[in-house]
Amino acid sequence: MTETTIPAELHPHPQLRRDRWIDLCGPWGFAFDGEDEGLAERWFERTEPFDREIMVPFAPESKSSGIHETGFHPVVWYRREVQVQEADRRERLVIHFGAVDYKATIWVNGRMAVEHTGGQTPFSADITPLLAPGETQIVVVRAEDEPRDLQQPRGKQYWEEQPGYIWYHRTTGIWQPVWLEPVPRVAIAELRWTPDVDRFGVGLVLRLDRTPPAGWHLRVQLKGDRPTRTLVEDTYLLSGRELRRDLLLDINDAAIRRRRTLLWAPEHPNLIEALIELTDENGAVIDRVESYFGLRRIEARDGRFIINGIPTFLRLVLAQNYWPDSLLTAPDAGALKREVELAQSLGFNGVRIHQKLEDPRFLFWCDRLGMLVWSEAANAYVYSDRAAEMLTREWLEAVRRDYNHPSIITWVPLNESWGVPDLDRSRQQRDFVSALYHLTRAVDPTRPVIANDGWQHAVGDIFGVHDYAQTGDVLRERYVDRQAIARTFREVRPHHHPLLGEGVEIEDEPIVISEFGGLGFVPQAAEDWFGYGQFASPDALLARYEELVDALLASTALAGFCYTQLTDTAQETNGLLTVDREPKFDTERLRAINGRPSKAVPSEILDVLIKQEVERRRRDRGQE
Repeated sequence: MTETTIPAELHPHPQLRRDRWIDLCGPWGFAFDGEDEGLAERWFERTEPFDREIMVPFAPESKSSGIHETGFHPVVWYRREVQVQEADRRERLVIHFGAVDYKATIWVNGRMAVEHTGGQTPFSADITPLLAPGETQIVVVRAEDEPRDLQQPRGKQYWEEQPGYIWYHRTTGIWQPVWLEPVPRVAIAELRWTPDVDRFGVGLVLRLDRTPPAGWHLRVQLKGDRPTRTLVEDTYLLSGRELRRDLLLDINDAAIRRRRTLLWAPEHPNLIEALIELTDENGAVIDRVESYFGLRRIEARDGRFIINGIPTFLRLVLAQNYWPDSLLTAPDAGALKREVELAQSLGFNGVRIHQKLEDPRFLFWCDRLGMLVWSEAANAYVYSDRAAEMLTREWLEAVRRDYNHPSIITWVPLNESWGVPDLDRSRQQRDFVSALYHLTRAVDPTRPVIANDGWQHAVGDIFGVHDYAQTGDVLRERYVDRQAIARTFREVRPHHHPLLGEGVEIEDEPIVISEFGGLGFVPQAAEDWFGYGQFASPDALLARYEELVDALLASTALAGFCYTQLTDTAQETNGLLTVDREPKFDTERLRAINGRPSKAVPSEILDVLIKQEVERRRRDRGQE
């Protein structure tokens, strides 16, 4: 087993990093199980390799996998031989899976290690008791993903054989990283950071995977990211598997300006780095992990979206985060960083990741570079008690996985009533939407929640509206001020659905046009194209984009917008970038359009006036 030490930002779990981990991505044996006979024939006990090879973590539907078969294959198997060195047997060995779509069963040396249901969320297992004598260990994975099960959370994965309309190729089986990690006999299993801006502190919940012996301690060191300085250095006696502490940052300089250098926001994404050490009764370090958090407060009130007490206009772009050859999986770790940088280069301050739980390394770069994120569940398409249970379980796992990321500012469990198609007539479905909202708020009261984004709002902290009107005049008429918005909510059905649920009234919730635009070029004869507007030239398309954005920025009542979409995706050629991430027009002009001030945030207009005055004085001095 080859030890890998790489930069922290490339660790598959950036929020809980150990120095030593073993990458299991790469070639695995692979087999389709068209007759679903593998369990009965005990393929997990096979000593001979499977008949094909796949490149993990790419799904078999993708070109990058080396398989590239896009038909219906509900059951697939993987097999890999792993070499475990004698040194690693002195510790426990844990296997991690970033995500396997949809139901996974893992065996090690023919013995079951773990089962997991949910295609978007991670799981792990301690495989130490399953190790065989010698170095070679055999890991076998069975993944089951029923392509036509519309009760199963699936996001944009189509239930027909070929992509169509707004749905894309399916992703079956392993699609996020797989790795091994040596851990000590008692290990740090989970960290949960809850920032407290008012007190300049943070709440810490730490969980161990086993009960520690008497006399064991936990050392916590926190350091400011920019500039580096020690903010907390404390040791705590452990009395069980869980530790809860409120940590106050050591800031001797009380100047507000100095304190603000610790806050996280898009314009200054300062991170506080954490070093956590578990020590025994003699002070020897048993386990050591690194983590981080951002000190920031998110509020949705008075019709505004507020970060650290400052109104912030959301300039979001919808990102499907599909790639042409690798589908849901990024082609490499660097592509995750590039995706963030591309959106920022176009003048957006946030992304709405659509119907997908993205790789934690993507969220790391959003944290590091200052990109806001709306996190959204992959939804089902029909309602049943089974569908409600599956989505709820997976959604809670998603919130738990990503709780620590400061870039995530909004939770969105449902989009456009997907999976709850009868909200107008079904009390049961309305109760489910309400339950998802309150359950999300119960496990994370620090972020706003949009229970159902787009229309038919029943409950939520933000009203998200999907409106693909194709002229600026229509958007301006509908959203120019609070009165116009109230009239629009009563009288307009942008997608033939009421914007408000029965009995729901707008109060002081922020209103975001969370989908608009969808502009693309006139399709060529051979293209299977989908979009909301067609233009013959880049200049014509950009002019219409400018018209739509200016209309929304002219509103005195909106809290933000989200443009559809960042990149072309499959047959949806309505991106600002091509499927290969190439710009379709002048990016500097696009960035300038997005950077214009919003009338809803007076401080933005004031900033522009100040900059203009500074530039005028500079010119005047140059002429003297």
